[in-house]
Amino acid sequence: MATAEEIVIEALSAPLRKRRRREVAAQRAHTRWVGLLVLVALLGLALLASIAFGSKPLTPGQVWHGLWNPDGTGEAEVIVHSLRLPRTVLALAAGVALGVAGALMQGHTRNPIADPVLLGLSAGAGMWVVGAVFLLGVTTLYGYVWFAFAGTLMAALLVHSVGSLARGGATPVTLALAGAAAHALFTALTAGMVIFDRQALDTYRFWTVGAVNGRPLDFTVQLLPFILLGLALAALNAPGLNALSLGEDVARTLGVRLGLTRTVGMAAITLLTGAAVAACGPIGFVGLVATHIGRHFTGPDYRWVLGYAALIGGTLVLVADVLGRVVARPGELQVGIMLALIGAPVFIQLVRRRKPVRL
Repeated sequence: MATAEEIVIEALSAPLRKRRRREVAAQRAHTRWVGLLVLVALLGLALLASIAFGSKPLTPGQVWHGLWNPDGTGEAEVIVHSLRLPRTVLALAAGVALGVAGALMQGHTRNPIADPVLLGLSAGAGMWVVGAVFLLGVTTLYGYVWFAFAGTLMAALLVHSVGSLARGGATPVTLALAGAAAHALFTALTAGMVIFDRQALDTYRFWTVGAVNGRPLDFTVQLLPFILLGLALAALNAPGLNALSLGEDVARTLGVRLGLTRTVGMAAITLLTGAAVAACGPIGFVGLVATHIGRHFTGPDYRWVLGYAALIGGTLVLVADVLGRVVARPGELQVGIMLALIGAPVFIQLVRRRKPVRL
């Protein structure tokens, strides 16, 4: 039983602890806002670099004229307005989509290394691309991109359905197991079709590298509604993810509808991953690295993690694309190759410097 002196000390220290908590919360909020502004500035610099630099050097005047006065008569105008601008917009959209999708995947599966490969989405998209070439003879970008989108949707629905068959519905463990099984199945079917069709092999080889070049601007515009809808669903899903991070029992106590939260999250993941993978191919490491870097600065609040992951993902893809154009002049390396070269060492360093995040 507490003595009178202990009761008095507790009563006097309680306001001090509350004030300290308020100070810590205010400091963290200030740090988050400052970090957000820094990321916006870095993203702006990456956008400028993507338009200004490439495999063919251009002067600042040529870049400016080609961007704002595209008359289509000069080589510089064609390069800036017809080549660099479309790939910049696509790289930004794909990076934002993959960054947010990676954060959602890690939150819903409670797995710090979750990505489209783990859940079988990329393998599903690849199988449908090869199937479109092998069975229907589709060879154009506008033709097989929608098959890639359909494959991603099919894979997401299959994984969610199989994961929901377990007792207690879809859980992080059942989703991860269903994703691993789906990935193995889709990969085997893809390999079988590729062996029997040389054209399917050539198309799949080009698509699976991951690239943002060669896509016209109107192609990206067609995918933007899917990405914007996915981002809106992700924002709605953030409060539910915060509750899920406390445990399912606590989330239920707080009134969170687990089935609805997971369904909304899966829909957002499907839209974001489907649009990015369909347009660029299975670009890796974006969602993985962007989410870990973002969570390092924001903490576990997914309302901030998603925003940071979006900005970091967009910046990461843009920087990788610029480096791929510059280091291999007069040719270029696809963004998927550059992200593998950049992302793998960064992620290894993150693992070495700090313990894996508890999700």
